[in-house]
Amino acid sequence: MMAAVGGMEAGEVIEGRERYGILVRYPRELRDTPERIAAVLVRSESGGEVSLGELARIDVARGSPLIKSENAYLNSVVYVDVRDRDVGSYVREARALVEERLELPDGYRIEWSGQFEAMQRANRRLAVVVPITLAIIFLLLHWHFGSTAETAIVMLSLPFALIGGVWLMWLLQYNLSVASAIGFIALAGLAAETGVVMLLYLDHAYADRRNLGQLASIADVDAAVTRGAVERVRPKLMTVTAITAGLLPILWGSGAGSDVMKRIAAPMVGGMVSSTLLTLLVIPAVYSLWKETHLADIVTSKEMSGDLQERPS
Repeated sequence: MMAAVGGMEAGEVIEGRERYGILVRYPRELRDTPERIAAVLVRSESGGEVSLGELARIDVARGSPLIKSENAYLNSVVYVDVRDRDVGSYVREARALVEERLELPDGYRIEWSGQFEAMQRANRRLAVVVPITLAIIFLLLHWHFGSTAETAIVMLSLPFALIGGVWLMWLLQYNLSVASAIGFIALAGLAAETGVVMLLYLDHAYADRRNLGQLASIADVDAAVTRGAVERVRPKLMTVTAITAGLLPILWGSGAGSDVMKRIAAPMVGGMVSSTLLTLLVIPAVYSLWKETHLADIVTSKEMSGDLQERPS
């Protein structure tokens, strides 16, 4: 039967350096329909001949276009192209629908692979790497400032700096992906860096006014914070302009790899706007509120030092 329908190589034709296989099978008019294939005669063990249709049911059935093996099991691959939404939410909904409506026979299983599998691996790694990285940053900031309060100001301000990146991704209709996660990580680093520089300016302005003995009221604290923040305006605007000017061409570009680069650049461009507002407005305000809680101790220490100076030696 294999030789009649599929054909079997019976020899080889040699013509100079060329080699051609000789394939023997039934002519097309005897094998082009299931009915004609069923009429093919097959010799039995007793020597008689019976038609193939008396021995088996012959019809046309739709099967998998490609069958491969993996881990010693046959597998069939179904490709799905997801558009206008993120892969993670699509797989969650599709998996729930398949589990609800499809009953797999014994020995069968379904695995979701491809980009979704790569994203799951990346998420598992990020779930470990990001907390460790944040812990290291917290320890380095605490070692530098020597103050838990100032370290907390920088760390707690990072979510506010990321808001601009979320807004721009929403405006551009980008879904969350591994590339955008990398962009948010880079944005968090820039926001922490600019926050540290702002705190340095504020600390210097506050220390100078304290050394001059000009911290007697809340207005004095606000004046010191305002001076430090104003000195930081020009460096901050220069930093934002330089970073944004370098990333905007990526958002406008096209070509190989542009889709990935756009999703890395979008959180950083949007986040630099909110990071600027954070650095120039929020951090000085929080710093001023924190320093105002120490104002009573400073006034008390000044009064005690004045009393000591007035006492006769």
